[in-house]
Amino acid sequence: MTSSHLRSDFVARAILRQSAQDGRSAMLLRKGDPDAGSILVLLQERDGSTVVLSQTRTAEGEAAWLRASGETPLTPEETALYIERQTRFDPDIWVLELEAPGFRPPFEATLV
Repeated sequence: MTSSHLRSDFVARAILRQSAQDGRSAMLLRKGDPDAGSILVLLQERDGSTVVLSQTRTAEGEAAWLRASGETPLTPEETALYIERQTRFDPDIWVLELEAPGFRPPFEATLV
């Protein structure tokens, strides 16, 4: 789905569109640099717990997603702190929030 040649704004819009197709909530929380901003995807359960995916690459150089928040889902407070730290580190970052039962990405994604 993502390629080194695709602009961040295009990728973010595509993820939001693909995620909302089945009526799930899909929101843009933070707009980053349109050309090269990295993208964080918050996969959120109904109870508010969240898993954060971050863009990465496979060993072959293909676009992929990494479970950046670790094995244990984050609470809403932990999620807010995580996003705050990431935006201080990278002010060009995009943040997308998606309703995702079972923390399964509702868009085409390679997970590593």
